[in-house]
Amino acid sequence: MRQLKLTIAYDGTRFVGWQRQAEGESIQGLLEQVLARFEGAPVTVHGAGRTDAGVHALGQVASVSVAFDHDVRTLARALNAQLPEDVRVLDVSEAPPGFHARFSATAKTYRYQIRAGVVAPPFDRAFVWQLPEALDVGAMDRAARVLLGTHDFSAFQSAGSDTRDAVRTLTRSEVAPGDGGLVRYEVSGNGFLRHMVRAIVGTLVEVGRGRWSAADVAGILAGADRGVAGATAPAHGLVLVRVDYDQLLAD
Repeated sequence: MRQLKLTIAYDGTRFVGWQRQAEGESIQGLLEQVLARFEGAPVTVHGAGRTDAGVHALGQVASVSVAFDHDVRTLARALNAQLPEDVRVLDVSEAPPGFHARFSATAKTYRYQIRAGVVAPPFDRAFVWQLPEALDVGAMDRAARVLLGTHDFSAFQSAGSDTRDAVRTLTRSEVAPGDGGLVRYEVSGNGFLRHMVRAIVGTLVEVGRGRWSAADVAGILAGADRGVAGATAPAHGLVLVRVDYDQLLAD
């Protein structure tokens, strides 16, 4: 059996998310359907991140074990010929035995985009959270940096999650302005809880509105109570940008 590493980009607007569901179309399900035609048997594709319905990806990574011998360049072209246009395989490469897209990952980077302004460009509607009021981006950035390091992120975990260990390490957490009222939150870490990035964004927006400060966010983090943090931001503003691996695995 060969182990393959796939790098994938997708517009998540119409999908139920990465993970295969009983109803609705998923990214995982689409890839498994197409790869099964080459394999002549069912295959299981593992993703690095289980993006939710409406969440997008620029650099999702997947792994799959197959027996067929198509070369990786031919396979990438063939997959894109059979996948819908809102899902693209950017790269297919051979991976070492034991490589797993999720468990071999050392870090992930997400980006969340907000447009602060009364009028939103029509091309933003599926990729940016539109807010009518101006935001204090500097205050949001100061609050975002409070989250750097290793912490218990229970305050930003979706209620009802069965994850027992909420400790994660963030190596990047920053908010920066863009053109035309665009606000970008970039975050990198060794792992993320369900809805964690979106809960952080909802909290940072309250800082941007002037309702909370960086000290308040520090208190929310320490309190580990999801009910105290901000609302979960909409899914469509979130993009999985990149998944990192040790060089040995990446090669």
